[in-house]
Amino acid sequence: MRRIIRITLGVVFIVLGILGLFLPVLQGVLFLIIGVFLLASQIPLFARIFCWIQEKFPALERLVERMRERVHHEWHPPPCPPEKD
Repeated sequence: MRRIIRITLGVVFIVLGILGLFLPVLQGVLFLIIGVFLLASQIPLFARIFCWIQEKFPALERLVERMRERVHHEWHPPPCPPEKD
């Protein structure tokens, strides 16, 4: 049941994020990041996007850890592939 709720909320946030990119009232990027955060543990595409965001913005790692603690203690971000040299 939690998985269905997480996926539904993730999709809703992704849709709101896409709408927010075109409407000045909504914060599109914020909703997209929340949607990716929710879907990363369920869908491999969003796991790769999540890893890309962490790679580009390493300061977000502390924020992700705090969000993980507040949202669900058992949720762990997906493992990112090792960096290629």
